[in-house]
Amino acid sequence: MEGGAETLSFTSKDDTQQVLKVLEALKQASHDLQKNPDSKKTDGDVCYTCSPSIKALLELENESESILSNDPHLTTLSSHLTTLKTLIHNAYNSRQRNRGIRSFLIRRVNSHEISRVAGLIESEIQAWIDREFIETLTQTLRRADETKDEVLIDSMEQFEERIARGFDHELQDSILRSKVFTELETILCESTFSKKVREASAFAIAELIKFNKDVFVGQVLMGKTVCALISLSSVRSIQILSTLIKSIKSPIVDEIVSNGEIPKIISFLTSDDSSIRIMAMDCVLEIGYFGRKDAIDAMLEEGLVKKLVELQKSEMGGVLMDVRGESMNIEMHPFASCVARFAVQLEVGEGLRQREKRALKQQVLKRVREAHVSDAEAATIVAEVLWGSSP
Repeated sequence: MEGGAETLSFTSKDDTQQVLKVLEALKQASHDLQKNPDSKKTDGDVCYTCSPSIKALLELENESESILSNDPHLTTLSSHLTTLKTLIHNAYNSRQRNRGIRSFLIRRVNSHEISRVAGLIESEIQAWIDREFIETLTQTLRRADETKDEVLIDSMEQFEERIARGFDHELQDSILRSKVFTELETILCESTFSKKVREASAFAIAELIKFNKDVFVGQVLMGKTVCALISLSSVRSIQILSTLIKSIKSPIVDEIVSNGEIPKIISFLTSDDSSIRIMAMDCVLEIGYFGRKDAIDAMLEEGLVKKLVELQKSEMGGVLMDVRGESMNIEMHPFASCVARFAVQLEVGEGLRQREKRALKQQVLKRVREAHVSDAEAATIVAEVLWGSSP
């Protein structure tokens, strides 16, 4: 078939995969038609029956008539296809009967209407595909303990990819009705699942926050997502926690503090795994930026400054500037000047009042001097903190 849509045949009206195949072809033809509703012309006039996209749509409409009539969710789609056929018929007849400016205007209006209806057809098809996908996903998640890890991860990654395309109201309704978030959180919190499966569910939850923060943040804060991420204690789980802090800001930091999770996060800075130490540093910096005073106090009480000083000393023996006096590459040296970087986060961040920022900077300086380092090392770090916090 022209326009990229293949001729399809099916034997079972209830075969979802066959329906999906037909609808995907319809969707592509509709999409092509919106971009170029009058791509073929004859003698300077639009020849609607010559358009590959229109021919594809009309042929598929005839082939799909039986399955459309048997699915109540496709009734509107069937109506749009009938409307499209009428518009094309009227446009063709108008071209045959009329010439001149009136005919030109009628053809322009018809072209606009054909493009508009094609858009409605594409939207209806996507809504059907999304409903089927969410239903299949929900069934898979509910049978997670009976499903292979590869299948679970693939399903969650497909979901993540779909919602990453941007907000869609009907898709959101399907997600909420199916309680997808609850199923994902259940998997994340269940220690019997593998680390990869739990991490995949965490990434899907993080993508839901990006999809619509206003709706899904509340579910994160009221549920056990934060505790589960911290207890998972993996590089990816800490990465997702940092991502959620960036998205949700102070409210999720408040939740971390109220759950008593600050000590665990600070303990990641002394992990044997360097990747976990790096991710924990990112997480600490995010908390420093968005956290209120009680969050910063809790980190300081857990010996954060001393741990940062030790990490900073691990970078080239405490030499944090290259021979030209320029800052080193943070990717190559993730803990370079980390005390000063933390102090800067406090000063430019959103969680503290101005007077709190001044007082906490003094606390950081005091704890640097109390750390078990030489006077020269302490002086270097203090200078970095004072310089880094300057406007």
